[in-house]
Amino acid sequence: MSILNEGGSLKRRWPLFAAIAVVAIFGLYYPVGMLLTHKIDDDLAYKPTAVDQVGGGSHAVAIAAELIEREIKINGWVANDPFFQPGSMLDNMPNFQLGMLHAMGRFAFELVDQLGRTRGSSQTDRDLQEAAGLLQYSGTKWFFDFSTSVLPTAKSEDQYAKAVSALRNYNIRLGQGNAIFERRADNLLSALDRISLDLGSSSAALDKRIIDGSPLWLDFESDDLFYSVKGQAYAYYLILRELKRDYANIVRDRELSATWDQMLSSFAAAAGLHPLVVVNGKPDGLLLPNHLASMGFHILRARTQLREISNILLK
Repeated sequence: MSILNEGGSLKRRWPLFAAIAVVAIFGLYYPVGMLLTHKIDDDLAYKPTAVDQVGGGSHAVAIAAELIEREIKINGWVANDPFFQPGSMLDNMPNFQLGMLHAMGRFAFELVDQLGRTRGSSQTDRDLQEAAGLLQYSGTKWFFDFSTSVLPTAKSEDQYAKAVSALRNYNIRLGQGNAIFERRADNLLSALDRISLDLGSSSAALDKRIIDGSPLWLDFESDDLFYSVKGQAYAYYLILRELKRDYANIVRDRELSATWDQMLSSFAAAAGLHPLVVVNGKPDGLLLPNHLASMGFHILRARTQLREISNILLK
C-alpha cells in the first residue's frame, strides 16, 4: 500500500520536478553559461607570440594569424553556437568576432592582390589565395546547415583554422625567401585605400542606423552594429600597427611616423569604447548619448588620417 502511495505521490510531484528543471536550465544554465562564455577581447597591447615571429616574415601576417587563432581556440568562436549552448544567447561577442573576421578577410584579399605579389604581373601566392577564400566562409556555420542540406557541413572555426595554417605557411616561406611581400609605397598605398573604403561603408551603416533606429530602448540592432564595427576597428588597429613595422623604411623616409600614430590612436579610440548599454539616442539629446555617433566619429577620423597618409605616399 505504501508503495502505491509513493507512486501516486511521485506522479503528483512530476510537474514540480519539471518546473524545477526548467528553472535550472533557464535560470542557471544559460545565464551562468553566458557569463562564463562572454568575452570582448579588445586588448590593444596584444602581440604575436615568438612562434609567429619568423625571421624575414611579415609582422602584419603574423598578427592576423594569431588573432584568428586566439578567437577560435582560446576565446571560443560563438557566432555559430547552436541553441543548446549558452553562447547562442549572446549577441555582442559574436558580432565583435564577426567584425574582426571581416577586417581579416579584407586584409587577406589585399595580401593576395597587392602585398603578396610583384605588381599585377606575378602569380598569386597559393597560401594567401587559400587563406583569403577560407576567411570568406560564413561565421555562423555549425555542423549542420539545414537551409542547404541535411548532411553535415564544415564548421566555421575549422575553415578559419585552415586559413591560419595557410597564413603561417606563407610567412615561413617568406622568411625563407620563397614568397613575396612587396614593401613598396604603391602597394602600401593600395592597401590603405581599400581599408579606407571599408571604413566608409561602416560609417554609412552607422549613419543609417542612427537615422532609422527604433525607439530608444527597443532598438535591439544598434548594439549588434556597434560591436561589429568595434571588432573591425580593433582588427585594423592591430594590422596597421604591424604594417608600420613591415614598412618601417617607407614610414621613416616619408616622415609618416607621427601621422601614422595619430591614425592608430583613432582606431584605438573606436576599439576601446565600452558602453555598459549601447544607446542609439538623438545626436543632440540632452540626457542620453548616442554611442553609434561616437563610434562613427572615431571611424571617420581614422579614415581621414588614412587618406592623409595616402596623399603623402602619392608624392
